[in-house]
Amino acid sequence: MARFFLPLAIPRYPLPGVVAALILDGVDQTIFQLFTSLPLEGYQSYDKALDIYYLTITYLSTMRNWTNGYAFGVSHFLFYYRLVGVVAFELTQVRALLLVFPNTFEYFFIFYEAVRLKWDPASLTRRQVIVATALIWVVIKLPQEYWIHVAQLDTTDLIRAYPPAALILAVWVALLVVIALQIIRGFPPAKDGFAIAAEAVPANPRLKGPGTPQESFVNSAMREKIVFVSLLGIIFANMLPGVRVTSLQIAVATAFIIIVNTALSQWLARSGTHWKSIIWEFMFMTFANFLTVLAYFFLLSRYEGSLNLVNTLFFILLLTLNVTLYDRYRQVYRERHRA
Repeated sequence: MARFFLPLAIPRYPLPGVVAALILDGVDQTIFQLFTSLPLEGYQSYDKALDIYYLTITYLSTMRNWTNGYAFGVSHFLFYYRLVGVVAFELTQVRALLLVFPNTFEYFFIFYEAVRLKWDPASLTRRQVIVATALIWVVIKLPQEYWIHVAQLDTTDLIRAYPPAALILAVWVALLVVIALQIIRGFPPAKDGFAIAAEAVPANPRLKGPGTPQESFVNSAMREKIVFVSLLGIIFANMLPGVRVTSLQIAVATAFIIIVNTALSQWLARSGTHWKSIIWEFMFMTFANFLTVLAYFFLLSRYEGSLNLVNTLFFILLLTLNVTLYDRYRQVYRERHRA
């Protein structure tokens, strides 16, 4: 439950939220091993699924908060690169794929938000963004991905068996600090205090403004939602035992739900409906999607099909959360960069 609810703090409190999610991800297996007798054979799959869940929330928060367009473009690539890699891992169970598709996005996000604590991240140059990305990829993520997913080593066990490893780890951390200090050299004067919380966004961002044409029904937003929610659904489906649905069927079903969502959202917008808060929007869209699933459930039963209603409703809840956040934060991003 903590791994589901804690990431929801990331859009408003990006750095503490993502660091807390990262720490929780790092200690959950140890907690299970020390305090429970739960079987952990499927840990790798549901751990990767929950990783992608909080990384998705993290990616959506970049739409809400980031003012550096080039850094946003880099984060966009890094997020989808990792997403494709995790899907490939879930379908093949080849651990080396997690090394080929490292989770550079997460640490790049931490770098950007650490800069925002004291400086305006819009001042980051393209060179600084590229250098930071390359260093995170090569110096941090490749060794970490190899350590965790290929060698499958535990840091605590290694230090206990070989104490000098703690010194090596401390030197590595010190090197990372020196690299970070070199990157931020030449920055403008730091701001007073620390910008821990992100700026508040309008409760109801404009869907269009003066000089901004109305988007067509099939647009880049719909295509991206279909891609990233389909990939997310495939990852979670492979986590569950006994699932008979194929990846293609998940993608088709996801596309259908998102098309229905888009049609409903655009109809409400044209009729002048405005949500008082994102929570009301989420609740309404969840109810509409639940009705769609129930209709599908009864239709299947008439044609000798079957559906695990509880699992499917869970998927729909996850889908609706991501689509609601995407729609709201994309409008914020468009308004910020409209000029």
